[in-house]
Amino acid sequence: MKLRIERSFSLPILLLFVFHSYAQVSQPAVIRAYFDAHSVKLNGELSESAWQQAEHISNFTQRELNEGQPATERTEVAVIYNKKNLYIGVWCYDDAADELVAEKMRRDFDYDTEDNFEVILDTYHDQRNGYLFVTNPNGARFDAQVQDNGQRVNESWNGVWNVKTKVTKEGWFAEFRIPFSTLKFNTRQEQVWGINFERNIRRKREQVLWQGWSRDSELEQVSRAGQLLGIRGINTVTLIEFKPYGIAGIQKEAEQNTASKINGGGDLNYLITPTMKLNLTVNTDFAQVESDRQQVNLSRFSLYYPEKREFFLEGRNYFGFSLGHSTQPFYSRRIGLSNSGKVIPIIAGARLLGKAGSSTLGAMSIQTARQDSIPTTNYTALRWKRDIWQQSSIGLMGVSKLQAHRQNTVYGADFHYSTSTLFGDKTFVFGGALAQSYTSDRKHKTGLANRIFVDFPNDFIDFSATWDRSEADFNPETGFLRRTNYQMFMADMRIKPRPTFLPWFQKLVFKPFDFNYYINDQTHKLQSLWSEFRPLGFTTKSGEFFESNVQRRAENLDDDFEIHKGIVIPRGEYWFTRYELQFATFEGRPVHGFLFYQWGDFYNGKRTEWFLRSTFQLNKHISISSDFTQNFVDLPGGSFTVNEFGGRLNMAINPDLFGSLFGQWNNDDKEILLNFRMNWIPTPGTDFYFVIDQAVDTRGSHWRGTNTTVLSKLIWRFVL
Repeated sequence: MKLRIERSFSLPILLLFVFHSYAQVSQPAVIRAYFDAHSVKLNGELSESAWQQAEHISNFTQRELNEGQPATERTEVAVIYNKKNLYIGVWCYDDAADELVAEKMRRDFDYDTEDNFEVILDTYHDQRNGYLFVTNPNGARFDAQVQDNGQRVNESWNGVWNVKTKVTKEGWFAEFRIPFSTLKFNTRQEQVWGINFERNIRRKREQVLWQGWSRDSELEQVSRAGQLLGIRGINTVTLIEFKPYGIAGIQKEAEQNTASKINGGGDLNYLITPTMKLNLTVNTDFAQVESDRQQVNLSRFSLYYPEKREFFLEGRNYFGFSLGHSTQPFYSRRIGLSNSGKVIPIIAGARLLGKAGSSTLGAMSIQTARQDSIPTTNYTALRWKRDIWQQSSIGLMGVSKLQAHRQNTVYGADFHYSTSTLFGDKTFVFGGALAQSYTSDRKHKTGLANRIFVDFPNDFIDFSATWDRSEADFNPETGFLRRTNYQMFMADMRIKPRPTFLPWFQKLVFKPFDFNYYINDQTHKLQSLWSEFRPLGFTTKSGEFFESNVQRRAENLDDDFEIHKGIVIPRGEYWFTRYELQFATFEGRPVHGFLFYQWGDFYNGKRTEWFLRSTFQLNKHISISSDFTQNFVDLPGGSFTVNEFGGRLNMAINPDLFGSLFGQWNNDDKEILLNFRMNWIPTPGTDFYFVIDQAVDTRGSHWRGTNTTVLSKLIWRFVL
């Protein structure tokens, strides 16, 4: 009897899951590319006869706000190609074209707040990797590399491609031109690619997709994509690309004379096959890089700063490893930068990125010059991954830092199981990694680190759990290690219902638990605890956001902790409770803001923290934003206040000429840091930068300029 009952309940549930999974596929699910030997004039007008002869698709379905409903505005897409380029034409019809939200023009714009159209190409058709291209009605460009079925997204990748748009009373229209040399794909005579499209209509907060429109999916999940057929005869695409650079400018440091700066170097990129690319760099320089956002550290642990240098950003995902964010065997900021942030010259380097069959390969070797007491050093990273099953992988990683008479290496293996068809359409991920370090001049030369994780990232229930471990002797000198000698147990769950009886709300968010529990790996005593309970959070249909949180924390200090100048927290175990509120208005409006407020206990005292950010989008050419952070800490050993200010002016003449002015100050360093950066793109792949960095010492009654740098840099792209 029990068996019959289980079957009677399981059959309809199974049918429901299968139907929901099938319902994500909208017919037609295939689009065919039309061959036209002539070049397309890129102007957004879609006037060539090939656009009319090509097959059009228009079956888009809502993901938001009304899942499964037809799109309220008509969207059409067609694809054509010739021997060198892929062209994608988009017709975004709109009954209220004068209400389009299009406020940005610069490269790599924040497209989440705009009317936009997105394209993703799975060129290997492996349901894992893809290239994302985005534009808005102003013709702004954004691109990214996608790996692991959307779980890794490298937004810093800049491909060589272009798009032009046009706005009329009927809507807005776009023409994408993507050279085949920008992509990697297999060498078959006839290509079969995954492809998917997404359109966002911001004034309605409507999101529509061609395929995979379930709320448990994202466009970046290429396993949900449709198919692109009809591309033939491009299997012999090769590319030799030379990108020399020249720098001219002046630099003045405090108490020193002004010095001129003239330099040159370049990169050579060779597309060995359509799947494998070799990069060579000589005398690499990063003069165009924007300054880091300075942070006042009120914790006991290292701060993480993002990589901003283009050479290391391209292909960054190839070197990702499953030890997690806080324990990374490879952290590219260790190369060419000292611990104090001073630049160490890079003599030369080589990198190989690509895919052969089911194997993905990333290899990099960089040689840095001698700098003061730091000897010339070779940094090498090797990463290999093998696709297994439908969306899963296994891999190996090796990283080395070689100096005369000294060696530090890290080597390890990881695995990654992923499925997007659990219970019909749910995503489930399980994986882990094990790594060992070796340091030649240490008494204990080796140390281990490992991680096991599980993730269920879906719309109604979002759950994850992790176990991390890093031994006291684990020493990744070319990596990032937030803390040592620990084990960490983490789990969090979010429940996100969408009640129809609350007409103003898009969804509610409840967090029953979220904790990170750290213990000493050797003694198993408490190191830290961070836990959070969210009794209420929500997003409204108009785009507002709110959440309230209660946090319980603990810290076990083995030594006295000097948190601020002259203020010490004695060693011991501390438990304390904190409360938090967050609120943000919809970022698609010309004026929007964000408020963060946290208060409560802090070790053996109190701490109150404010964060305010406001943005004014004057028009599509100019936006102004500012932020203020204040921490007021009251401890038995003394009280102090930390104030941090930041401001940014973004300017764009057109999508190929834009710049920014960024300023920051805090009352700890008492130094204003100003960074002006202008970028002109004469043709895709060629860049001119003009950069001014200025530091101003605000201590004392008279402010004075300290470090000043004025530089211009031209990077020109030649295709041989």
